[in-house]
Amino acid sequence: MDNQVDIENDGGTIDEEKLDLERNFSTISENGIREPLLKSKSRVNNTSQIAIVGANVYPIESLDYEIVDNDLFKQDWRSRKKVQIFQYIFLKWTLVLLIGLSTGLVGFFNNIGVENIAGFKLLLTNNLMLEDKYFQAFAAFAGCNVVLATCAAALCAFIAPAAAGSGIPEVKAYLNGIDAHSILAPSTLLVKIFGSILGVSAGFVVGKEGPMVHTGACIANLLGQGGSRKYHLTWRWLRYFKNDRDRRDLITCGAAAGVAAAFRAPVGGVLFALEEIASWWRSALLWRTFFTTAVVAMVLRSLIQFCHGGNCGLFGEGGLIMFDVNSGVSNYNTIDVLALILIGVLGGILGSLYNYLVDKVLRTYAVINERGPAFKILLVMSVSILTSCCSYGLPWLARCIPCPVGLKEKCPTIGRSGNYKNFQCPAGHYNDLASLFLNTNDDAIRNLFSSNNSNEFHISTLLIFFAGVYCLGIITYGIAIPSGLFIPVILAGASYGRIFGRALGSLSNLNVGLFALLGAASFLGGTMRMTVSICVILLELTNNLLMLPLVMLVLLISKTVADSFNKGVYDQIVKMKGLPFLEVHAEPFMRNLVAGDVCSGPLVSFSGVEKVGNIVHALKYTRHNGFPVIDEPPFSETPELCGLVLRSHLLVLLNGKKFMKRVLSGSNILRRFHAFDFAKPGSGKGLKFEDLVITQEEMEMHVDLHPITNTSPYTVVETMSLAKAAILFRQLGLRHLCVVPKKTGRAPIAGILTRHDFMHEHISNLYPHLVPHK
Repeated sequence: MDNQVDIENDGGTIDEEKLDLERNFSTISENGIREPLLKSKSRVNNTSQIAIVGANVYPIESLDYEIVDNDLFKQDWRSRKKVQIFQYIFLKWTLVLLIGLSTGLVGFFNNIGVENIAGFKLLLTNNLMLEDKYFQAFAAFAGCNVVLATCAAALCAFIAPAAAGSGIPEVKAYLNGIDAHSILAPSTLLVKIFGSILGVSAGFVVGKEGPMVHTGACIANLLGQGGSRKYHLTWRWLRYFKNDRDRRDLITCGAAAGVAAAFRAPVGGVLFALEEIASWWRSALLWRTFFTTAVVAMVLRSLIQFCHGGNCGLFGEGGLIMFDVNSGVSNYNTIDVLALILIGVLGGILGSLYNYLVDKVLRTYAVINERGPAFKILLVMSVSILTSCCSYGLPWLARCIPCPVGLKEKCPTIGRSGNYKNFQCPAGHYNDLASLFLNTNDDAIRNLFSSNNSNEFHISTLLIFFAGVYCLGIITYGIAIPSGLFIPVILAGASYGRIFGRALGSLSNLNVGLFALLGAASFLGGTMRMTVSICVILLELTNNLLMLPLVMLVLLISKTVADSFNKGVYDQIVKMKGLPFLEVHAEPFMRNLVAGDVCSGPLVSFSGVEKVGNIVHALKYTRHNGFPVIDEPPFSETPELCGLVLRSHLLVLLNGKKFMKRVLSGSNILRRFHAFDFAKPGSGKGLKFEDLVITQEEMEMHVDLHPITNTSPYTVVETMSLAKAAILFRQLGLRHLCVVPKKTGRAPIAGILTRHDFMHEHISNLYPHLVPHK
């Protein structure tokens, strides 16, 4: 009983002895084991729902997205005046405005930090190489990278392990109804911001786009907490948002704002949230999300204009991605279409292989990371040294190329970012591979998308860069730093896309920059399996709508090919971490089962007027979060289901000690409590059973549960197909689904279905002959 986890499968009756409750609890735990695939085989699992967050294993719970329909909340809604309704609507729009402003500012300063830190490091290296101090240049380059990487790893290892990685799988799981440990905590937000700046500046083949999605979600969660009573930062209006349903909407807006801030793609951010992140969507949320991303776009546009005056440091204009390929010709012939089909097929194959290798690397790193913070940091340092060796060593394989004639910019570029890096070459020559490796990732993508000089990069150079980025991207993802997958995938895809453009030469009407764009689209479709959002993001960040048909074709082909091998990378990571994600479609084997087949029991239930000791007994020896309330004679003619009461509400009721020796009437409770007393607290700050202090005299008293009982819980008959029940459960965003008997003369409720009951592993334990092995 030491592991206080959310089993959510109700069992027993309130009058059973302690031994029976403990036996039922342990039976459920043993029969319902579900461990993450990344979990070490040596670790003992005695819980029913655990998942990996960062490198540690934590118990997980579900979120209450359902509207609680009890007397207390009904009274609150009836008593609300028009001005209070206006306050709620006004504050909701104000919060999404603040989310957009905050995310835009964070994205801007994130880019400024990366450009200036990485720019200083590259300038130092370049100056040493101009003096022919090659070993000192490597020492300075690798040393800066290791220091930056170690700082980022230390932040993740010691302060917020949940900040490691992309964060998109965790946000996706949260919006599916999964409340994992500290994934949206303030500490995670701070480490995500500074760790991302340090990690990207350290020269890793990672992006800051995935972390920006997580950052936007953390900002939205922080603003939607309803203030902080601990630090006296609360406001009476904010009490309206103390529920999971409103927080879900705000976090969806935050995730979309993160994409908009990372790519300067407001419409792409909305579509990304719709296609990949959110599990539930409605028209009102569409408007708010669009408003949030529009605010982000306006903030970024204003700050970019400010940076054009040279006010953002020595290096660049804010580092915000904008790859202008408008100079390309958008006419294409039959050979171009055939080449695009081949690029799409290649992107699907390489993308599925990429996902497979990321899967294997994550499993390996999990064994290392779980040994402790020291091993996490050592792993990061090792990968940093390897990356530095590749970035500095591989350009020596490329030969020097004479600078093109008639350039507007200086060649080679010295002291700033540009297409023509000097490296070890003599005056008037440049090293094309150094222009890709010894540069920020954003500038490397600009170079690949450039169409000014089709012969700027040799085919051999592009092959070496593709192989290096492909491998480094795989081994880098999974270490203890905030890291995104968008940039490595775009770099690798643009490399082989440009190779196709060079190979076709005069046979094609498209230039090499457009082929690089299409290659990036194919690899994105092959790894992430998104179509609409990726298409719009690419068109927004390249400012070329004329490429729309070709980008659509490449994405559809690459996704179709890759889907025949495995799932998208984010779906794989959600599964590997052990997060109980509910898919849109039910598994085929669920059609052979009914809802009553997977209900765990026996059931723990309460009477409408219950003894305090019985409630305390049930809360102490079970970890269920929903209990049926049943009225029995003489309170009703026959036993009938009154509704469902939540564990959190029972704790508030008991902590208030509003019970008496005689039966306490519901109207008395309505006068003594307010609906906001039962509101959702901030992250990790809820009332726990250990906080209760109940005397022996109080244990003999009674309390009326009717005012806090949800009188209209969602119910299904026990003979309903499990597949239909699963689809209903997900589409309504439920935490508990009551199963009622089909025949009369039985107890009014047969069981409760929770998220755990729909998981493949749980059902395969019960019916191994029906469930195919995964």
